[in-house]
Amino acid sequence: MVSDEWGFRATFGLSKRKENTMPLFKTKHLSIKLTGVLCLLATTGYSQAQLTHTIYQSTTNNMKNQAQQVVTEFLNAVQVADIEQLNTLLHPDVEWSQPGNSRISGIKHSSNEVFQMVGKMFELSANTLKLTDIKSICVSGNKVACLLHWNAAQPAGGILDVDNIDVYTVENGKITKVEVFTADESKEEMFWGD
Repeated sequence: MVSDEWGFRATFGLSKRKENTMPLFKTKHLSIKLTGVLCLLATTGYSQAQLTHTIYQSTTNNMKNQAQQVVTEFLNAVQVADIEQLNTLLHPDVEWSQPGNSRISGIKHSSNEVFQMVGKMFELSANTLKLTDIKSICVSGNKVACLLHWNAAQPAGGILDVDNIDVYTVENGKITKVEVFTADESKEEMFWGD
């Protein structure tokens, strides 16, 4: 039995120098080197199926963590109107689906179209639109579903007080797709107008 790392490495002809290792499996969030795989197999008795499952779980967990982090940063930026941060987190070709049949409804095909929609929302709400509560964030792979509460008031008396469920898809650290579901589509259509 090998008692230390150097002895183990010498037994298997492995070098501690990074340049002597070859990438075996690589994603943006996970890089396992051939030496690491050999160490795992030799010391723990993992079967190939167990090792593959462990790699998959680690990759999936990293993807979930990144997706949740990106969406959380995005929602925090929405709450403080940090346009620069929002622009950083939205993919330039984001697809955004806004529900209903109002002036802001429909599918947007770029971050520019999303920012134009948001500008219209602020215009129609006399700059009162606010994300007042992030009630829940749920993650499945690279998708994040959020229960959000929005408020706005128009000078003429229109009030928006509604929950939405937004589903975000995150790829490579950017939001690539957003689907918005409203709890009260008729209230939103009345507020935003047609």
